[in-house]
Amino acid sequence: MPLINESYDSLPYVDAPPDGPSLAAAKALIDADIKSAGVDATQLHPALIPAASYKPAFSDAIETEHARLETNPASRLSAIDTARYEDLEAPPTTHPASDEEKPELLAQWDAALKKAYTSSEYLTARSTELGLLEKFGKNAWLVGNAQLEDVLKSIETELAGVRRQQEEVEGLRRAQQESVAGEIGTLEQTWKEGVGRVLETEVAAEGLKQQILERRRAGAV
Repeated sequence: MPLINESYDSLPYVDAPPDGPSLAAAKALIDADIKSAGVDATQLHPALIPAASYKPAFSDAIETEHARLETNPASRLSAIDTARYEDLEAPPTTHPASDEEKPELLAQWDAALKKAYTSSEYLTARSTELGLLEKFGKNAWLVGNAQLEDVLKSIETELAGVRRQQEEVEGLRRAQQESVAGEIGTLEQTWKEGVGRVLETEVAAEGLKQQILERRRAGAV
């Protein structure tokens, strides 16, 4: 397989690992290039550092709520008011003429009845939900667990497939590189011999040049 038709970013299975001095020289070149570019490797990129003048923007409703909290911190919103679901305090007893004598008692009883209706609806709904939970909750929980197990198995299967593909790619890459290791070695040796011949030719040419100069000097004398 001719190397001219193949291209590899790296040949970890063929090339010999670099020695300590080579790694140090490469690191020195990288550091020099970073320094010449004016990059401080000890500092984060400006895009990763939040600007000191950054001010978040909120909607008008949020700004109004912030202003209200700053004005009166005690007015902070609380969770669901559970007081409506607590035991009710019965209003004072009445008699047939109490509506005319004390109209406020009628208002108290009216408010108490409204709270009682609310509590009744809440307890009824709660009882219904608890009944449904007792009847179907276990099965729903088991079905949910089974679905999660299926999702987990699917993810594990996909992960195993990806790992298998990675191993296949690594094996193919190793086989391809090892199949051309001999050719790479031959080409490297040929290149070294070619460089050696060029150097020998330059040395011979330089020697011939010196001989010519010496003969010219001797003829001039």
